[in-house]
Amino acid sequence: MSDADATDGGGRTVREHNQSGIPLEPFYRKAALDVPDPGTYPYTRGIHREMYRERLWTMRQYAGYATAAESNARYRYLLARGQRGLSVAFDLPTQLGLDSDAPRALGEVGKVGVAIDAVADMERLLEDIPLDRVTVSMTINAPAAILLAMVLVVARRRGIAWTSLGGTVQNDILKEYVARGTYIFPPRPSMRLVTDVMAFCAREVPKWNTVSISGYHIR
Repeated sequence: MSDADATDGGGRTVREHNQSGIPLEPFYRKAALDVPDPGTYPYTRGIHREMYRERLWTMRQYAGYATAAESNARYRYLLARGQRGLSVAFDLPTQLGLDSDAPRALGEVGKVGVAIDAVADMERLLEDIPLDRVTVSMTINAPAAILLAMVLVVARRRGIAWTSLGGTVQNDILKEYVARGTYIFPPRPSMRLVTDVMAFCAREVPKWNTVSISGYHIR
């Protein structure tokens, strides 16, 4: 690290010169390309001005164990070792909007992810996790609005403003009809739920990513 180098908010070195002493620009322009700078609308060169020179991308390990308490222990273990965001795997009954004691859930509860039946489960799942500093990605589609609502309730009970929450709901219901089959309602009302989540979050939870298109499922 030279005298001309600086550190970012995370303590990492941001180099202002290369090893030959040649100044490094935050980004470079080509006169022939009429595109905006990084960090400016419409973000064709990235959403942050210096992109990953300034802040590493969020890395997550997809995880969800049988119970909310077991999953929470795993998340806190990962965060303590440098992971910067959560990626929640839900069991099939939860993906289908079923309670764990529903007859159709027999044999599948907690088998391929965590079972979440109520807000109390979501509270246990997110216990001791700073939701205003850690983003939460949830691979959930048909009941995405309901699981997101549970997260919002947990945040409100902790006094965390929804405007400070960051995360993602997959919320890609069309690929459930094409590929996986964990849909609940017919296509038209399902698409209405998808767009209602988008409209609500744009107004109330602006940092939340409201859809994650799963092209590999469709392919």
